[in-house]
Amino acid sequence: MHSDCTEKRMFFDKATINGMTVQNRLVRSATWEGLASSEGFVTPALETAMLDLVSGGVGMIITGHAFVAEQGRAGERQLGIHTDKHISGLRSMVGKVHDAGGVIVAQLAHAGGQAAQAISGLPAAGPSPFTRRDGEVCKQMTEEDIDNMVYAFQQAAARAVATGFDGVQIHGAHGYGISQFLSPHLNKRSDAYGGTFENRIRVLVRVYEAVRRVVGDSYPVLLKINCEDYIEGGLTVEDSVNAVERLASVGLDAVEISGGLLTNSPSTSSVRVGNFDTPAKEVWYRDAARRVKERTKLPVMLVGGVRSFSVAEGVLHDGVADFIAMSRPLLREPALARRWAAGDLRRAACISCNKCFSVLYNNEGYFCPVAHDEAIAVGVSA
Repeated sequence: MHSDCTEKRMFFDKATINGMTVQNRLVRSATWEGLASSEGFVTPALETAMLDLVSGGVGMIITGHAFVAEQGRAGERQLGIHTDKHISGLRSMVGKVHDAGGVIVAQLAHAGGQAAQAISGLPAAGPSPFTRRDGEVCKQMTEEDIDNMVYAFQQAAARAVATGFDGVQIHGAHGYGISQFLSPHLNKRSDAYGGTFENRIRVLVRVYEAVRRVVGDSYPVLLKINCEDYIEGGLTVEDSVNAVERLASVGLDAVEISGGLLTNSPSTSSVRVGNFDTPAKEVWYRDAARRVKERTKLPVMLVGGVRSFSVAEGVLHDGVADFIAMSRPLLREPALARRWAAGDLRRAACISCNKCFSVLYNNEGYFCPVAHDEAIAVGVSA
């Protein structure tokens, strides 16, 4: 791994994805902000969070998972892109990000069998019945349900274009709808959408092709996918790389590599809990990203565990990935890139404790409670 900071710093190099120019290699990975209205509309607080990321030096913002259909909503105060009524607010937010010099991509998501049926009033449906996080069992999607989900992604992509987003990212990770179809652990179907790899990838391919038809060839379409599910009988690295390779062959513009299911233990989820305080503990999906780079020419975004500037530089210099994506570190410290650019190369302040989720689930806002408590302590001691 390279760590010699006397080399040219690739982290601050510009890059282009299908005509979308990004000022540096830091991507804010999609992060649930819990700042939309109860109906999924943009709020001033959400706009402020986006602008904080722009002023903080983030090269590309990927929005929190925006639900493409009411039945695919994942939780409270989640951003929506499922109706034309949402376009006006989204356009305002995107316009302000652009005015500030930022780049913003809409992540399009459907929660499938993990959808918040208590909020939508609609039954959660996945590829097959499985036990959800709340202990309930979701129903199995019919072929008509699948068609409706594909159409919802397509229409949401059209709204993203109309809104002015710089691109879209299809959410195919973490045990949400598309990820459920990819995973043999969750997908027990025996029809054209289950069983073999060819069948399990069918929904993803259909969604991508539907999105591409409506946005055109010159509009950036990205994918976020698990490298593996980290659970017995789940998606494997080989199937994941094959899926990326397949979409690359039909025009996918970039991929973000992640891993883990919503129901995994804290040690294997996409938001792992732990003290990742040495370079050896960082970069959870390095090998998978390397395999994708070896088999495709796609720009690769690598999320998961990167906390140090030297580690980020090493990933870029070694050709493992083209972009470094971060989520929780940028919640705590949206100006991390600006700090590193100024020469303060201390590691990200995030300690990967997941206390930020507690305030989100309690609808208390979008902030790092650890930093909040530290600020209060400093104020009191002063």
